[in-house]
Amino acid sequence: MSAPEDVYTHGHVDAVLRSHRWRTAENSAGYLLPRIQDGARILDVGCGPGTITLDLARLAHAGSVVGLDRSESVVAEAREAAEQAALGNVELAVGDVYALDHDDASFDVVHAHQVLQHLSDPVAALREMGRVCRPDGLVAVRDSDYSAFTWYPAVPELSDWLDLYRAVARGNDAEPDAGRHLKSWALDAGLEVVSSTAGVWCFSAPEDVAWWGGLWAERVVASGLAEQASERGLASTDDLERLAQGWRTWAASGDAWFAVLHGELLARPRR
Repeated sequence: MSAPEDVYTHGHVDAVLRSHRWRTAENSAGYLLPRIQDGARILDVGCGPGTITLDLARLAHAGSVVGLDRSESVVAEAREAAEQAALGNVELAVGDVYALDHDDASFDVVHAHQVLQHLSDPVAALREMGRVCRPDGLVAVRDSDYSAFTWYPAVPELSDWLDLYRAVARGNDAEPDAGRHLKSWALDAGLEVVSSTAGVWCFSAPEDVAWWGGLWAERVVASGLAEQASERGLASTDDLERLAQGWRTWAASGDAWFAVLHGELLARPRR
C-alpha cells in the first residue's frame, strides 16, 4: 500500500521556517535530553532546518544523527547549517516517515518534533518509527495541542484564528490537537509507553511577544494556511487580514501572554 500524500498545513515559507529555526533541543526536547547517551545513534524525523538535529548531534558526540525531512529545500538548509557548525556526525536526507530507508532496530533514539499533528496516519508513522528503533531504545515524539493554547488578553481575532487553523488542518485529515493523542496513538502502534508528559512554550517577554505575534500576523496572510483557507472558501482575503491585525493588536498590548501546550511521549518497541 502506498504512503499517504499528506499536506503540510503551514507550508515552507520563511515566516514558518523562522519559527523552526528558533527551536533547540533545550526548548523543544527537554523531556528527551537526559536519556541521550554519548555514542547514541539517532534518527530525527521531520528535521526541518536542522536546529534540533544539530543539538542532538552535539549531545550524541561520538555517536551519529540522521536528519530526515520530505522537503528538499529545508534539507539543503540543514546541510548548510551542519557544514557551518563543522559537525561530522550528521547525515541529512530527504525521506518519508511512512517508509524509512533504514534497517530494523538500527537506532537508539527515533525522534520527531511537531510531525505527527500533520499526518493523516500518525499510528502508521509511529509503527514505522518503532520498527527502526532498537528494543532497548526510545521513540520520542512531541506535538502541540491547539485546543489547549491559551493567551491574554482575549483578542477575539485570535479565537477566530484558532478555529480557522483547526478547520484547515482537519481538512487535511490531520489532527491539530495531537498532543493529547500521543499516548493513545503509541499504544495503537504496538509500542510500550515509557512516559507520557507535557511541556509548554510561553511567550511573555516583550521581545518574545513581538516575535510570536509578528510571525503569526505574517503566516495568517502568506503561508500554506492562508492558501488552503482561501482555496476552500473558509476565509477571504479580508478575513485573513482581520486575523493578522488581531495578532498585531495582541502583540502590541503591554500585558500579552501566550502559552503553547505540547504532549510529550517516550515509548519503545514491545519486547
